[in-house]
This record gives sequence, C-alpha cells and structure tokens, in this order.
Amino acid sequence: MNAVAIAPLRRSLAGARARVPASKSVANRELVLSAIASGRSRLEIGPLDPGNDVHAMADALGALGHQVEWSADRIEVRPRTRASAVAVVDAAEAGTVARFVTALAALGVAETRIDGSERLRTRPLTGLLNALRALGATIEGDGLPLRVRGPLAGGGAVVPGYESSQFASALLLVAPAMRDGLRLRIAGDVVSAPFLDLTVAALERRGVRVERPSPREFVVAPQRVRGRTARIPGDLSAATYPAAAAAILGGDVTIANAAARAREGGQGDVRFFDLVAAMGCHVGRTGSSTTVTRRGSLHGLVADVSDCSDVFPALAVVATQADSPTELSGLAHTRRQESDRIEAVARGIRALGGDATTFPDGLRIVPAPLHEGTVDAAGDHRIAMAFSVLGLQVPGIVVAGAESVAKTFPGFYDMLAGLRR
Repeated sequence: MNAVAIAPLRRSLAGARARVPASKSVANRELVLSAIASGRSRLEIGPLDPGNDVHAMADALGALGHQVEWSADRIEVRPRTRASAVAVVDAAEAGTVARFVTALAALGVAETRIDGSERLRTRPLTGLLNALRALGATIEGDGLPLRVRGPLAGGGAVVPGYESSQFASALLLVAPAMRDGLRLRIAGDVVSAPFLDLTVAALERRGVRVERPSPREFVVAPQRVRGRTARIPGDLSAATYPAAAAAILGGDVTIANAAARAREGGQGDVRFFDLVAAMGCHVGRTGSSTTVTRRGSLHGLVADVSDCSDVFPALAVVATQADSPTELSGLAHTRRQESDRIEAVARGIRALGGDATTFPDGLRIVPAPLHEGTVDAAGDHRIAMAFSVLGLQVPGIVVAGAESVAKTFPGFYDMLAGLRR
C-alpha cells in the first residue's frame, strides 16, 4: 500500500479552481450501449483520465470482440460483427463491469468468463444472475468467477432493489437486444434510485423507448439502439471532494466542468451539494460549473442518503468540522462495496481522535478536536479521497492505501495540490 502524508493548508480557499474526470457512471452506461448499437459511437471524455473502472469497461468490450479505440480525449466503439469463440473479462474492482458485462455477455451464444478482484468477488451478484437465468442465460457460478452463455430470450424478470440498483440497470441496458424484450420489476426498496433514472435517460438518448408503469416497473420492447456522439459530463461524485475542501477550510472553490444542477435523468450525487448547503455553504450553479463557498459556521444535519450513498464519506469528513452532530442513514448496502464503508469511515475518524458511532445502516458523528494519525483507506477510493481532503485542515494525516484513488480519479492528488494555488 502507498501511504501519502497530506500537507495541511489550514487557510481558507480564495478563488480556487478544480476540474474532475468524466463521469464513470455515465461513461460505462454509454460504453455498454455502444456495444449493442447500430453503428459507431464516439464518447468525448475530456483530457483527464476517468480511472480504472472506465478502462476496465473498455477492455471488457474489447475482450468481447467489439472494436474499441481510445485516444487522448475520446473513446470510439464499433460493435462486433461476429462473436468471439471464448472471451475472458477481468472486471478488476469495478462493480459496473461485473454486473453490466455479465448481462451484455449473456446476449451472445459464445462463452464468456468473468472474474475480478478478491473484494469484487464478495460483492452481491446473485439477484442479477437469477434474473438472467430466468431470461434464458446459462451461467455457471453464483458469484465471480462466472461462465456466461446466452442468448437471452427476454420476458419477465424480478431483481431485488435493496442490494444495488446496478442489477436493474444491467438488465435495462441490454433489454432492447433481447428477442422478446424485457418486463422488469424491482422488489423491495431501491438504493441509489437516481442511477436507474440515469440508465433510462441513457437509453432514451439513443432512441430507445422505455415504458414505466410504476416507479419499480419497466417495459422495454426489442428495438434499435442508435450509435451516437456524446460528451460525457464531469463526475459529480468526484466533484464532492473539492467541494468538501471548501466546506472544511472555508472560502470558495469552483469546479469548472461539473454542473451540479438537478435534472431528470441526471447524476444523483448532485444531492451532495444540497446537503452541504444545508450545513452552511452557499452553492452557485451555472450550466457548466459549480462554486461552493463557506463564510460562516458549519452545522450538522440528519439525513437519509440512500439515494446518494457514494458521497457519504466526503459528507462525513465535512461533518467532523461542524458545530453539532450529524447522523447519516440509508447506508446498509455500503457495507458490501469496495470496503465496509460505514466501518471504514468510522475507523478513520476514530484514528484521528474523533467520535463516530456506527449502526447497521449508518453512523453518527459528534464533532471533536482531531489530531494526527494514519487512516486506512481499506482499498477504497472514496475513503482515501475523503480523508485526504480532511488532511488539508488537520495536520499530520497519513492515508494508507492512497493508490486506490486511481479507480475513479487518477489525478486526484494533482487536483488537491492545485487548490493551494
């Protein structure tokens, strides 16, 4: 593990600017749709490396036989004309790759072998596999590693919503290519529900009609998916880290390529900016950028963040600097992500002398003076980035496992250094 000592800044930001990579969530959906489209697709991702998860998805498409060309700022995909004999996919640490590519591979008659990291092997997958089998796929294994063979006939399927919204998204993305289409129902509560809206919006932008009889029901007939040229927007999950720096240090930062405006089918992590506004920050929004400013005190809050759980580590470190306690709930599913995020965040706060109490679905943070210490990122990019931001305010923080930021934000530490200018 790489341990990075964070050099404290301990002053307000003044006119700081930052840029973030293209959205992993949008890019990986567009890559899957490019693989089943009729014709070439070009995805404009900008100059910053979007991270290992997007590279893993592009590599997976190549392994399946699609033509993928990656230049400095774009990815071009031409769908395959014939199936590979046997494809081998390494999903690495990417849940989107493990889930979306399993569904994509099940469209074809050739065998695809899919595996990933040790941690990814422990993440939930059974609900998706059961649905794919019901739709006609042959799958060996109940978790990674898998052997997958199609074709998917389509029809009706049910997936649980309480473990991951990615089960439903995986099926929806390939639904237009199923012979009989898809009638999908989500059972139970849905975590990270905005990601389903993101998936539907991606389909609709390619001319796919998605019927939605109820919030948990979807109907997609077999239909053509258009190739398209698309600009992938800045990642609002990544934008929470420079925003958190402004909240913690005071002053202001502008994230130049992240528009934190809520819109139908947009990135659900936009809610972070409403939450830090409730804590005492001002959020200015334009069509292409977002500015976060804090002049007064920070306040704690009580919030169910099940719809934007990826942002909770950043929100938690901001909460350590508030003048009252914070309680975050709706997070039970994050115990089976890249780390047990509830415990990893709480351990990190306690390692610095803070007060964090965990519950099955969340945690409570009581502000207390923090001191130097080492935070174990537990192999989790979001833990590493959140506590690195806190290190700008608290001297002596060392983040062990800092290399994990490459998953979604390889240039994170360059961005952090840029805030000092």
